[in-house]
Amino acid sequence: MFDHVFRRKNLDQIARDAASGSEGHLKRTLGSIDMVALGIGAIIGTGIFAVIGTAAAGGAGHLGAGPGVSLSFIITAVACAFCAFCYAEFAALVPISGSAYTYSYATLGELVAWIIGWDLIIEYAVGNVAVAIAWAAYFHQLMDGLGMHIPAWMSVDYRSAHQAARLVAEAGGTVTPSLALAYEAWVSHPTIAGIPVILNVLAAGVVGAITWLLVIGIKESARANNVMVVLKVAILLFFIAVGAFYVKPENWSPFMPNGFAGVWTGASLIFFAFIGFDAISTASEECKNPGRDIPIGIIGSLVISTVIYIATAVVLTGMEPWYLLGVADPLADVFARAGLNWAAGIIAFGAVISMAAVLLVFQLGQPRIFFSMSRDGLLPKYFAKVHPKYQTPHITTIWTGVVVAGFAAVANINEIVELTNIGTLFAFVLVCAGVIILRRTDPDRPRVFKTPFVPWVPLAGIGMCLYLMLGLPWVTWVRFGGWLATGLVLYFAYGFWHSKLRARGKS
Repeated sequence: MFDHVFRRKNLDQIARDAASGSEGHLKRTLGSIDMVALGIGAIIGTGIFAVIGTAAAGGAGHLGAGPGVSLSFIITAVACAFCAFCYAEFAALVPISGSAYTYSYATLGELVAWIIGWDLIIEYAVGNVAVAIAWAAYFHQLMDGLGMHIPAWMSVDYRSAHQAARLVAEAGGTVTPSLALAYEAWVSHPTIAGIPVILNVLAAGVVGAITWLLVIGIKESARANNVMVVLKVAILLFFIAVGAFYVKPENWSPFMPNGFAGVWTGASLIFFAFIGFDAISTASEECKNPGRDIPIGIIGSLVISTVIYIATAVVLTGMEPWYLLGVADPLADVFARAGLNWAAGIIAFGAVISMAAVLLVFQLGQPRIFFSMSRDGLLPKYFAKVHPKYQTPHITTIWTGVVVAGFAAVANINEIVELTNIGTLFAFVLVCAGVIILRRTDPDRPRVFKTPFVPWVPLAGIGMCLYLMLGLPWVTWVRFGGWLATGLVLYFAYGFWHSKLRARGKS
């Protein structure tokens, strides 16, 4: 058994399996511009529109980076760049759906591949639950600003509403802005047979709409993403251009109010703002020229996003004192404080578009992980079906949509968002390690794109990711361990016995 679970899948065999049979073949329709847009669509979202304020102002037991949050973005971008080079090499070498799962299968063995495939659910599906909940809050706010009120009970989950009611009661009836929506849901919800009806219909609805779009075609999905990317980049450039006129240089002093410790903590927090460039690799099998276009997409989207992030951070921290930025919508808030409510509305619209794009790319990525695992026999064959008309993995796309929509309707965002960071960092570590291993085990294989300065670049990526992981709360590690243990049970109950690689070894 030990020999089998660590048996590696030959890269040539991976390519043959992907190409064989109409049931398991995806249509190659995406070019380099599509891949860059997919990366930007996944990267620019909740992080820049929300987390940047928390990273700058601090709170909940962590130090704020202050104006030095721009340095936090640079630190995180460097860490991600090391990993991006490794992803680009693998994606060009193995242009198959599956991302880190497929790469681990070729370098670290089947058991590790299963673990990383199971782990990637945290990044894509669980992460998308959080994004959908955040999208619903921003969409509700935007509609209110336009005079179209959506009932609050359709925009939050039951536990958030109940918690808001308790906090308001403890505060003697004081309703703070952060509790307003959830409290409104609690006091205004309907009932059915005496049971309160508080359900995040907006979050479930947007996931359902995106799932439908992904089923009908990858090219159609890419076109929709391209439009959303253009809009959200334009809106961030609008923030930078207009906000620059309201910058007060004195707000940049002190630049690092809590020293480098605050800047490093900020880097750990805004790691969420960079999650997504790896999602490009899940669409490798649908790329027309993966050897060229995947590296362009991964590295290009990371560079463009980083430049926009740094410029946004500089303007944001120049408009208002850093300690006032710890709100849910800091970019819109600074415009509102400056009396530019019309500009704040444009930013809220940008947040809605940005999060929709993130939802689309991550909902695209998760089904393709399941698709690849099913094609290898580690999940039932049912999940490897491709739609005869649209040539998309419709079964896994629909199931992913149903599960994400269901949890988004009832989950509390604070209960699920913590796992996303550690799961992604773990995947990054294994991809970096895989590049080093494959350079030793298969050094002569032609590589269209090569990670520079191996092993130093991959080792730097591993080191920085591990350092960020060690900074996460202990409870996150416990939950992560429990998640991986559940995955191992499923592997030995099903995947081990149905693995196609194991069947070949026995024949």
